[in-house]
Amino acid sequence: MALNHRHGHVVYESSQFRAGIRAPAVGKLDDLHFLKWRKTSGIEVSNHLKWIANEFPVTLLMIGVGLADKGLFSEGGATGDAALAQTGRRTTRLGVRPFTITDEQGRREWRQMLLALEQRIVLADKHPGMLADDLSDYLFARSTGHIGSLMTLINRGCQRAVRGGGERLSRDLLDGVKNDEASEKARAELEAALETRRLTSRPRPSGRKKAA
Repeated sequence: MALNHRHGHVVYESSQFRAGIRAPAVGKLDDLHFLKWRKTSGIEVSNHLKWIANEFPVTLLMIGVGLADKGLFSEGGATGDAALAQTGRRTTRLGVRPFTITDEQGRREWRQMLLALEQRIVLADKHPGMLADDLSDYLFARSTGHIGSLMTLINRGCQRAVRGGGERLSRDLLDGVKNDEASEKARAELEAALETRRLTSRPRPSGRKKAA
């Protein structure tokens, strides 16, 4: 079952049975930044979400860009509307930050994410390390560490690889793929830093100690 309102949409995923135990249902609410919380439609959505939380054993995952600035958590206090005010009390905010490569932990997280993506790519000529080894610096420069920009680049690259018959991702192939405007603007500066080794996306090999 789904509730759609313009660009925002709600999807209810059924609960699952595991080892004889029924797990709570999880609902995903995407693109909430398109909703106007001060308008009648925003209040209606807030009331609907409150009703779902009260009536069903469901965990709602609310996804959007800049939701705090849009007033999702605080607008009730600004407008005096009790329905919206309760949203902030019922919601735990979890930020999703871009990947960074300025420290070892960030570089390890970036590599682990690329290794996980390699497992999901369906290309006949892919190989272990295609992303995490061969394209690590390049992909960071092209995406600026943002997962949305990275997935756009990889998806478009895979489409081009299939159409061209090469069935693998390479720098030459991806150079012909346009990415989102924000990433393209930041690309030159990051590429220069990575090529001159002032910055790297590659973690140190295990057991290698940092130089004093």
